[in-house]
Amino acid sequence: MTETGDAAATGWQPPVRPEWLARFLEETKSWDARGVAPLQFDELVETARRNTGLDDFGTEDWQEALQILLHSIETEAELHIFGRIWTRNDILSFLEARLRIEQAYKAHPEIDDEVIDRPVFVTGLPRSGTSILFELLAQDQQLMAPANWEFVLPCPPPEAATYRTDPRVPRAHDLITQLGRVAPSLNAMHELGAWIPNECFVALRMSFRSGHLSAACQVPSYNNWLFGADMEPAYRHYKRLLKLLQWRNPRDHWLLKSPEHETFLPTLFNVFPDARVVLTHRDPVRAQGSVTSLLGTFFSMRSDKPFDAAAFEELLTPEGTAGRLNQTIAWIESGAVPSGQITHSRYADLIEDPQAALARIYTGLGLPFTDQARSAVTAYLAAKPKGKFGSHRYAVSQDDATRALFAPYQAYFEVPTE
Repeated sequence: MTETGDAAATGWQPPVRPEWLARFLEETKSWDARGVAPLQFDELVETARRNTGLDDFGTEDWQEALQILLHSIETEAELHIFGRIWTRNDILSFLEARLRIEQAYKAHPEIDDEVIDRPVFVTGLPRSGTSILFELLAQDQQLMAPANWEFVLPCPPPEAATYRTDPRVPRAHDLITQLGRVAPSLNAMHELGAWIPNECFVALRMSFRSGHLSAACQVPSYNNWLFGADMEPAYRHYKRLLKLLQWRNPRDHWLLKSPEHETFLPTLFNVFPDARVVLTHRDPVRAQGSVTSLLGTFFSMRSDKPFDAAAFEELLTPEGTAGRLNQTIAWIESGAVPSGQITHSRYADLIEDPQAALARIYTGLGLPFTDQARSAVTAYLAAKPKGKFGSHRYAVSQDDATRALFAPYQAYFEVPTE
């Protein structure tokens, strides 16, 4: 693979392709990739129905989103044959999950009576400490984070008695860790596994309105549509999923996380009015460089197309990032989001003294930082020292103009420069 344009300017280089994948692509270079792995709306829908024996997808608000995504993939993404096979499998799994969720509600309408009580959402800039904070909070028995496998294979709904021994876990683990086998360098950026808590927008893929879809391959027209799309249907379907997951495996309070939530805070509070949000903060220049590296790695897993950072201007450029951060400030100042239900976590504080940082967060959440939680956090940190999963290296630009863009954000939230 070669690298051109804005990707080269970031200093990012595509990861070395593992030998097994390089050989597979070489052996299949003469194949009819579109015939082997079709990505046509009607055919995918009918295949999902045939595979499950079901036909009710629930509300129809997912259809336009999937059609736009598929058109963008076919005209822009330039998937290689393995990328097409992988993408087809993903889309079928999302469609089949929707079908099975609706079937569960039909068989047990009482699921809709479940109450999602004061869920805790962790959000903030990508690579600003949302993942480690999420993992630390997940050690608390007051909170329950959805395990990765529940989002991958949510039906039949998990049951408390067999939650830790569910037979779906090995299959889900294999599907999840495939990311690290396709791009081993990803293991240095994110720990992968069936029991690792995963991000909300992984589940929102079932509505086909999710930044995780536009992060899988280069689909700028879909990404542009998504930026202006109404996200409430996706959040409402997500709430429906959470009710299903807690129906036979009760939770006191859900612990949920995704950086994308920061862009949709008013929608989040509209669907989850009693939610409590932990907003993470980090030097935006440092966080942005890491996002570039992460996205480039994801794109390289399914395509040989050079990484075009300019196609993702809203996400990657300092102007776009600063605009989103300033919007968050405006929502807080105007009362468009309930500031009393938002608490803040600085990355620098969390790294310097995790226990003290967590104590302040718990105060903001109105929850006790129990002895159980303190002990569990201590044990978790001891078992996961910094660098255990490798070093994630990336280059960032720190010119004066970029720094000036982020000055209002850093001043408002007292975020130190790294």
